[in-house]
Amino acid sequence: MAEKSSSPLFEGISLYKKGDYTSALTFFISLPENSGIDNIELAYYIGLCYAKLERYDDALLYLEQVITSETQSPRVLQCRYLLAVIYALIGKKRLADFELNKLLETGYKPADVYASLAYVAWQQNEFEKCLDYYKKSLEIDPENVTSLNGMGYVLACMEKDLAKALSYCKKALDKEPQSAACLDSVGWVYYKLGLKKDAAKYLLQAYALRPENAEIIEHLKIAQVEVS
Repeated sequence: MAEKSSSPLFEGISLYKKGDYTSALTFFISLPENSGIDNIELAYYIGLCYAKLERYDDALLYLEQVITSETQSPRVLQCRYLLAVIYALIGKKRLADFELNKLLETGYKPADVYASLAYVAWQQNEFEKCLDYYKKSLEIDPENVTSLNGMGYVLACMEKDLAKALSYCKKALDKEPQSAACLDSVGWVYYKLGLKKDAAKYLLQAYALRPENAEIIEHLKIAQVEVS
């Protein structure tokens, strides 16, 4: 939903799109109540800012306001999807699963929803179910990067079909060459294949992009790759 420059929210949305989430949040929260603001839109953007800042409890408060508003706004479906992602991130897997299945009933972005269901299944150690969801996602959208990368990574972790795992991960990386997640997955598959030099190359590239990422750090340790 595009916002016109005349909208009271325009300045905050511009800050958000530039990645300045703290300033955007400050702007949204400081808006006076009598400024003719669409409260659903405001709650949506405040929730987005909090989510980007990884203040998930605060994000949930605002996103849930949109969900329970009984409006027909498309923001309701967008917020339901964001809620599911946040629930998965904070370990509330049943709530994530519930929200995602609600979205499937509406037909909202089914490829992305199946990819998210796959992630939840993975977190619950339901590996075959996870692969099945990724397959369903790719049947709908064969170019879905999240599902391509996820499928390859899970296959590698299960040591089920490493050649196919590498093919999936490489295809994802071709589409998003600067993705730390995709670089990490390709490196991990190479490690599983016993190709440690290739593994180190990709894992170090992933680390350069996301040095704080715990999973990348763990993969570097397991592969015995030294970070200079």
